[in-house]
Amino acid sequence: MISALELAANAFTAAAIVLAGRNNVYTWWTGIVGCTLFGALYLQNHLYADVTLQVFFVLTSVYGWWKWLRGAHGEPLPITHATRSTLGWTAGAGIAATLAYGTLLHATTDAYAPFPDSTVLVFSIIGQVLMMQRRVENWSFWVLVNTIAVPLYASRGLVLTSVLYAGFWVNAIVSWRNWRRLARAAAAASAAAAVVPSSSTERLSS
Repeated sequence: MISALELAANAFTAAAIVLAGRNNVYTWWTGIVGCTLFGALYLQNHLYADVTLQVFFVLTSVYGWWKWLRGAHGEPLPITHATRSTLGWTAGAGIAATLAYGTLLHATTDAYAPFPDSTVLVFSIIGQVLMMQRRVENWSFWVLVNTIAVPLYASRGLVLTSVLYAGFWVNAIVSWRNWRRLARAAAAASAAAAVVPSSSTERLSS
């Protein structure tokens, strides 16, 4: 049976994810509400890594909200790509952290599915950090997280949450394509802006 808590958590989080895909700054405050509600829901279901994740989301969402608005010398932060080296070491660190945290939960708590739960935790943190920086590749990590989260939550009877994360999986694919388009447009605009001052300087010198 779907509880009022699960319903409310899903509603606010769904709004936040859709807004993120649309590059809308309101994703942050709706996400804060949704993560707070999900934290309470996961605590009830012994998904302790996910509780930790929701606390992280709430704290970083406040910073992300500010970063998107004022993160580039007083201007809204543009969408850009992460470097290959950054993605490489980040993925490696994520795997190591997943194994370490999963082992800790398995040894010290009654956590359900500690390693899949820890994978969702660690790679959601990576996705969140990249999203705060408006990196296109944040969506690739959300695809991974949602792929694991759907069966994990379904196995705990959180059917609505599982369905929501299946929707998040689709949204991540669509948003990934959308952000790539926005990044190309931002790069083209930046290149055009750089050419104009250069051309003006050449005319003045001649």
